[in-house]
Amino acid sequence: MLDEKIFEMKDQIIKSVQESVRIKSVEDEPREGMPFGEGIHKAFLHCLQLSQSLGFKTVNIDNMIGYAEYGEGDEMVAVLGHLDVVPEGEGWTYPPYGAEIHEGKIYGRGTIDDKGPTIGALYALKAIADLKLPLKRRVRIIFGLNEETGSKCVKHYVDKGEEIPVWGFTPDAEYPIINGEKGIVTCKYKRTFNEEIPLISIKGGTAPNVVPDYAEVVVSLSNEKKKLAKKVAETMEEIELREEGDNLIIMAHGVSAHGSTPEKGKNAISYLLLFMHKLNFSGEFGDFLNFVNSYMELDLHGRKLGIYSEDEVSGKFIFNLGTVQGNNQEINIEINMRYPVTKKYEDFIDIFKEKMNLGKMEEIYIRHKKSLYVHPETEFIKKLQKVYQEKTGDKADLISIGGGTYAKAMENLVAFGPVFRGQPKVEHMPDEYIKIDDLIKNVQIMAAAIYELAN
Repeated sequence: MLDEKIFEMKDQIIKSVQESVRIKSVEDEPREGMPFGEGIHKAFLHCLQLSQSLGFKTVNIDNMIGYAEYGEGDEMVAVLGHLDVVPEGEGWTYPPYGAEIHEGKIYGRGTIDDKGPTIGALYALKAIADLKLPLKRRVRIIFGLNEETGSKCVKHYVDKGEEIPVWGFTPDAEYPIINGEKGIVTCKYKRTFNEEIPLISIKGGTAPNVVPDYAEVVVSLSNEKKKLAKKVAETMEEIELREEGDNLIIMAHGVSAHGSTPEKGKNAISYLLLFMHKLNFSGEFGDFLNFVNSYMELDLHGRKLGIYSEDEVSGKFIFNLGTVQGNNQEINIEINMRYPVTKKYEDFIDIFKEKMNLGKMEEIYIRHKKSLYVHPETEFIKKLQKVYQEKTGDKADLISIGGGTYAKAMENLVAFGPVFRGQPKVEHMPDEYIKIDDLIKNVQIMAAAIYELAN
């Protein structure tokens, strides 16, 4: 019954997802009434208006976060999704905000992470409402606006005293059910130079939680250093050189990937800094290059920093050097680290800070999301397992991941979908897409899950 109703709404679901994806909702400078920038605010208003048109009560909490609600009851269950996206980056075949359909797929930033599933959840609830299926609990579809850069939106929701669901899920990872998530630390450090250095500019990466696919540096070099650079470049396929007047532009090419799976990418910043280190700079700039290459060079697991750990539930510690930005006065770097679910932040953070201090790196910020682990015998885990097995015929294994989801930001949630077992993970990558058949299947699964949790 639910499946058939959702299939009837297929064209409407596709249209609504396309409308949302066409709004570039990358975090930008705050404006009045737009705490995360204009693009995210437009995507938020679009979703609230869509919710109203579908017949739901909507609430906007200070333009920081909001929700659509349906039903009655003293308790509430929730689906928590987000409308912000990471920057598009390079290498797209189709326009990143075009929401074009090719060979049964909708292409665009946010199609799978997380606009497609979030809007899909609205239609899952719409199907339940249209069929007038009885529910014992209210249902909220919560629209977060800051998942990719800190989850301030959910913190605001909690700090305002908004109702916490008794159960719920976020469609922001993969199936079957993720009951364990590594702890995540994102930080920014700055190295200031007190002497003249040959650097004119350096830049690379789009976000701390993305493996950078491109980085470049502009330097003023002597003819001798230029000759050395050309010689070293011949030994590194990742490096490309271009002379521009007296300056040399050094470009490093990598492969983008999600920061939780850096082994699937190739870090352009790391290769750029390794190349620069081989040019044997002296002074403060040489000290900086020596530091980053001694403790971070192509290291995905924090071994060189002395912070490595692992466990049987979730695997190895993850380290990603995500961005670099600077000039002849300072260089800023952003780092994303993920620690195993049975380990603690306190196990490694002092060691990490000590090493950064050794490199004369000044801390700008450190953000921490603790690890998550929900026991397999919890009632709502059992309910989600039942739904998944009934809808797919597949075994509902419980898994742990390195990626962080909104489940960390709010109690009583786990990640549930939208990526099916064995499918490629295209979030944060060029040509992000969602198959239309998978979008509809997700809506059907979410509808069944909402109904199960609300009764």
